[in-house]
Amino acid sequence: MRTGEPLPALGDVLAALGTGVWHWDTASGEVTVDAVAAGLLGLPAEPVTLTEAQVRARLHPVDWNEITGVVQLAVAEATLAEVRIRIMDDRNNVVRVVRSRSKPSYEPERKAYVLTGTLQEVTEPTPGTPAARSAVTGDWRRSREAFLLDAGRALAEARSTQEVLRVAANLSMPGFTPDGLAVFGVEGDRLTIIGHHGHEPGAESPFYMPLDTDYPATEVVRTGRAVYISSPEEYKARYPLTWPLAQRFGRQSWAFLPLTVSGRTMGAWLAAFAYPVAFTPDERSVLTTVARMLAQALSRAGTAETEKELTEGLQRTMMPKLGPGIPGMDVTARYVPTGGGLQVGGDWYDVIPLPGGASGTTSGGGRFALVIGDVQGHDVRAAGLMGQLRIALRAYASEGHRPDAVLSRASRFLHGIGEDPAELRFATCLYAEVDPATGVLEVARAGHPEPVIRMADGTVLTRPTEGGLPLGIDPDADYPTTRLILEPGETLLICTDGLIETGGHDLDTGWQRLREILERHNGTQEELADALVQAVHGPSSHHTTGPLADRREDDIALLLLTRQGAACGCGAEDTAPPSVRRTVLTVAQAEPERVSVARQQLRELLHDWDSPDQVDSAVLLLSEVLTNVLVHTDSDALLLAEVTDGGDGRRIRIEVTDSGDDLPHPRRPGELASSGRGLLLIELLAHTWGVAPRGRGKSIWFELYEQKNGDGPG
Repeated sequence: MRTGEPLPALGDVLAALGTGVWHWDTASGEVTVDAVAAGLLGLPAEPVTLTEAQVRARLHPVDWNEITGVVQLAVAEATLAEVRIRIMDDRNNVVRVVRSRSKPSYEPERKAYVLTGTLQEVTEPTPGTPAARSAVTGDWRRSREAFLLDAGRALAEARSTQEVLRVAANLSMPGFTPDGLAVFGVEGDRLTIIGHHGHEPGAESPFYMPLDTDYPATEVVRTGRAVYISSPEEYKARYPLTWPLAQRFGRQSWAFLPLTVSGRTMGAWLAAFAYPVAFTPDERSVLTTVARMLAQALSRAGTAETEKELTEGLQRTMMPKLGPGIPGMDVTARYVPTGGGLQVGGDWYDVIPLPGGASGTTSGGGRFALVIGDVQGHDVRAAGLMGQLRIALRAYASEGHRPDAVLSRASRFLHGIGEDPAELRFATCLYAEVDPATGVLEVARAGHPEPVIRMADGTVLTRPTEGGLPLGIDPDADYPTTRLILEPGETLLICTDGLIETGGHDLDTGWQRLREILERHNGTQEELADALVQAVHGPSSHHTTGPLADRREDDIALLLLTRQGAACGCGAEDTAPPSVRRTVLTVAQAEPERVSVARQQLRELLHDWDSPDQVDSAVLLLSEVLTNVLVHTDSDALLLAEVTDGGDGRRIRIEVTDSGDDLPHPRRPGELASSGRGLLLIELLAHTWGVAPRGRGKSIWFELYEQKNGDGPG
C-alpha cells in the first residue's frame, strides 16, 4: 500500500490475519459470527447467527464454563476478557485451539452481558511455560478448585478479625503464592491498615493516608476495581508518588483487590509477590474469589465483634455489680447467655438496697432484696422488656413496698406495656427480702422455680414457697409471701429455669443434677457458682442429658446467698447454733396437699440416715400429727423439724403447732373406729413425745434417735 492510499477495510485486515469476529448477547441468546469465525468453529465459512446451544456444542464443556467466569471477571474489573477455547468435532475430538479476546459490558436493565470480540487460532503451549500455566484445564485447575474450597472453609470458620487475618496469611495459592499480604480498611476519609503479613514491624504506619492519595489501595477503594501491577517499572510509572513505599520491600508484582460486601467497598486487599506475575485471567479469577471470601469473612467477624461489644455493654448496664459486701452475708451471681445471636435475653438478677439500709449500697447491715427473673423469649424485645421490668421492680422496692406488693405492681406494669395483645409477654420472677441480722427471708414468687437451701452439712432442700401467676398475665394477681430463715452456714440458691432444664432435663432431673453438685461441693462460694454453671455447659453435660428428646438451650442466671457461719466456705468463725438441719413449713386448712410436701421435706432432711424404716416411721408420724390438726381444729399447722447432734448420736425433733385449745389425750379406739390411733402410733414408734400448751394454742412434739443398721429399737 502506497502512501496516501486509504486504509483497507477492517474486516479485510482481520480476515487476512486469520482473525474472526463474533458478537454475543446473553439476553437474546444469539451468537453472530463472520465467515472466518465460522470456519474456526468448524462450520461453513460464511456469516451466520447461531444459538448459544449450537455454539456450546462446538466448544469443550469446561471452556464454555470458563468463558462465563472470565466475562464476569472482566466486567467487574473493566478489563479485556481473554480465554483459550478448544474447538471440538462431532466425535468430541479437539480440532484446534483458538484465543478469544473481547470487551464485555453489562446492561442492568436487561440483566444481560453483551460482548464483541475476536477469534484467532493459536498453537498449544509448551508444558512448563507461563502460557501453559494459564490453560483452563489440567492439574492447575484441580489445584485451584481444591485451594478455593479449603480457603472458603477456613475463612468461614474464622470467628474474629485476627483469625481471618491469620487464615489469609497462611493461604497457599496454587502456582503463585504471595509472600506479602495486607488488609486495608477505611475510617472516614482515610485509608488504614487492619493487618499485614510479610512486612517488618511498623510497616503499617505509612499506610494511614487520605483517600485522594495517588496509591493503588486508595484507587481501589475509590473506584471499587482491582489494580494489577506486574513489574516494578509499571508501579513506578503509574504511582510515582508512593513508589518509594513499595520499593523498600523488594517485591516484583502486586495485586490490589477491593473488599466488597453488599455492593459497598469496605477496604482493599494487597497480595505482593517476590517474582513477576502476569496476572492471567485464571490468576485474577483466583485472587478475586479469595478477595470476595475475605471480605465476607471480615464482615462476619466485624459483626460478631460488634455484637459481643454490645452484649458486654448491655450486660454491664443491666446486670448490677455486687457491692462491697454485706456484713454477715456473702452474695455471688452468674449470668451466662446461650451464645447464639445477640447474647442478651430476658434473664436478669438484681440486688436492691431497701429503705433503712445504707444509702446507695447494700453495706451497713440494712435490709436488701434479691431479685431474679426471666422474661419470655430470647431476643432484643425480651432484653428491652427485661431492662424496663428491672427498673420498675427496683423503683417499687425502693419505695418500701412488701414483696407481695412489689410483684403485684410489677405484674400490672408489665401487662400495661404491650399495646398489641399479640405482643404481650410474661415474666417469671422471685423476689426475696433479706434481713442480714436475723437471716429472715420474705419470699414471693411469680411462676418462678422455688428456692433451694444448702445446709451447713451439705444437705440440700427445696424450700416450698407460696406463688402466683407469672408477671404480666393478670394485672390483678396476688402474690402471697413465705417466710424462711437462713441459718448460719446455710446457702440460698435461686436461679432461672435455664440452669435446671438445659440439656434436655425437666424440673425433676435438672434439680437432681444440681443437687449432686451442691452436696459434693466443699470449696468457696465463687467456686460453687462456677461448678453449677460447668455442670450445665461443661463437657460433662453432654454425657448427662435429661429425659427430653431435645437439648433446649436457654440463658442462665443464678444468685447464691450465704449466711456466714460454719461450713460456709467464707472463713467466718463458727457461730451456728447446735442444730445441724432445720426445716419450717406451714400447712393451711385450705391446702391439705401440702402434707405431701411436708413428707418430702422430711425425707430430704433425713436423706443420710442409715435406717430406712426409721425414716418411714418419722414420715408416718408426721402425717398423723398434721392430719389431726387439719381434721380436729380450724387452724393452720406450723411444722418445725430439727436434726441435732448431742454428742451421743443424732436425733430429730418434730414439732407441729396449731392455735386450737383442746389438748389431745390418748384413748383406745374400737376396731371399727376411724380415728384415735395417732397418739398410739407416737407412743409405739417415738422415743419420746409430749404436748406443750402455748399462749394461743398448743404444740405436739416427738423425737426419734438415729439407729445404725443392725441396731435394735431404742
